Formats: sequence, C-alpha cells, structure tokens
Amino acid sequence: MEDFEIYNLGDVTLQSGVTLPNAFLAYKTYGTLNGRKDNVIVYPTAFGDQHVNNEWLIGSGMALDPEKYFIIVPNLLGNGLSSSPSNTPAPFDKANFPQVTIYDNIQLQYRLVTEKFGIQKIALVVGWSMGGLQSFQWGAIYPDMVERIASFCGNAKTWPQTYVVLDGLKAALMASIGSNSTKLNQLTSEDMRAVGRVYAGWGLSQTFYKEELFREMGFDSLEDFAVGVWENSFMSMDPHNVLAMLWTGQHADISANSLYNGEFDEALKSIEAITYIMPGSTDLFCTADNNEYEANLVSNSEYHPIESVWGHFAGRGINSTDNTFIDDNLKRLLGLRKNR
Repeated sequence: MEDFEIYNLGDVTLQSGVTLPNAFLAYKTYGTLNGRKDNVIVYPTAFGDQHVNNEWLIGSGMALDPEKYFIIVPNLLGNGLSSSPSNTPAPFDKANFPQVTIYDNIQLQYRLVTEKFGIQKIALVVGWSMGGLQSFQWGAIYPDMVERIASFCGNAKTWPQTYVVLDGLKAALMASIGSNSTKLNQLTSEDMRAVGRVYAGWGLSQTFYKEELFREMGFDSLEDFAVGVWENSFMSMDPHNVLAMLWTGQHADISANSLYNGEFDEALKSIEAITYIMPGSTDLFCTADNNEYEANLVSNSEYHPIESVWGHFAGRGINSTDNTFIDDNLKRLLGLRKNR
C-alpha cells in the first residue's frame, strides 16, 4: 500500500512553454491542519530523494513536530513519484520528458497548498540540498505568504562549480551509451553504477574518508562503502528520472523567471521571510562561501554553518550531532516572529 497521496494538476504549461499532460504531485502530510490554517510547514524533497528520506527530521519533540504542525512533503518532479520520465506515458516518457525547472516545481507546490488545502500562510519552508534551493525559491516568489525559510546544505542557485559536479554525474551516465543521445532510451539502472562512484567523491569530505568514518556506518572497507552506499543507492534510481533531475539541478536559479529576469541579487533581496542558512562547513559543491554570499543579501537572515566533516551529507540525517544542530536551529527559527 502506498504511503503517499496524489494531487492531480491536469495539463500544466511548464516554464519552457511545453504542456505536460495530466501532471501530478505525490505528497505526504504529517500532523493536522489547524482551524486558522497557519501551522503549515512545507518540506520539499532533494535530488534523488522521496518523502521517506525527509522523515528523519519529523517527530514528536522535534522542531518539525506533527503534534504542533501540519507538515507537507511534496516530491520533486522527476523523482519517480511525482510526474517523472518513469511514470509518464508516451510521448513524454523516458528521454522525452520535458525540461522542468525549480520554478515549475514551486508553482505546482503552490497549487497543492492553496487549492487542495486552502492555505494562505506558511510558517516555514525548509529543505536539504535541492530542497533547500526550493525553500529559497518559495521565499522569492511568495514573500508575503512565507513567514520563515531554512536551507541546509543548499544554495539559492547552481553556482558554476556545482554545475560542473552535476555535469560529471551526467557524463558518467552518458558514457555507457557512448554519449550518443539517440540511444538515451536504452539506459538502464545498471548504467547508474558509475554515477554513484562519481558522486562518492563529492558527497562527503576528504576528512570523512581519511578518518574512515564509513566504519561507523557498519562498513569494513572503503570498497564495501562505495558499493553498499553509492553504487546501490544510485542503481536503485531510474536513469531517465536522474537525467531529468540533473537538468533541473543544473539550471536551478531562483532568479531564472519573469519576476527577476536573471537578477540573482535582486531575487535574494526580495525575500522577506526570516531565513536560516545552514551550509555544511566541508560541503564540496554546495559551498559555505556561496551560502555566505547569499545570506549577506537576504535582509532578515542568519548564517549558521554546520561544523561537520560529513560534507554535503551533514544535512542528510545520518550523523546525530549534525541532526541535533539542524533541529535546534529550526526550533529557534520557529520561535521567531516576522516584524510587521
């Protein structure tokens, strides 16, 4: 039995101008919407993740407490649960799936929040990695609606070096078909093995590997860790879904829309929400330096680096110390009120 719900959006015209027929968002909710409909937290998923991957940060006594808040976790377009290459019929199946932007994702999430639930105020939008990028996008598009945003290990756009990292993942996948775009529909999950190996060098820090912290996760050797985590997790993904999400990630920018016309600094300055920005101090591709630049432009922001050797995965819910840091900061953030 599926543990999520589907919100059907009908035919949706994407930012590209392409119409995606019978589009839908998969989502899961936690807790109960109160009578005033103001106890809402939106917690989008990251690249490659599904709603279950967000559940480590939801629980009784935590900042995202379903006894206090109504938490909506919308699945990213392309992740295999929401409209994706793997679940969309021809002519938009597999490699023919249209290009989807972060802006498209937030527009459809907005429809879910307002049409399905009648919500007009959001207490917090929060997320990790590409989920954090979505929180910035929410704040930039709907400044009057969003009270608070929090991003951990996520930048407000894909900076050039991040683009290169994602391009390396794409190249590893494309190499299996000789980089021949006419053979895209021949890709299988087995071809994702190399993608996992490439990502292994970026997801965690040099210190993590030097200190062999993978042993704390139950792996006896570096090779066991590479196979057991990186190969296996990526080989569980549909390659066409991954290509779709990579395109979304590579072209992510909260100013890439008609509201801001590429004026990135202006998009950041437009955010009115109380904002907590929590980069991983050793994150190799969603870097703390880029987050610090962004924090300096968001008027009501606080910059709280996660001092951790877990790199990008300081925000993945694996290391208890990092988890506590994130949860404590979210509790503080939820206790703050916007100046009117």
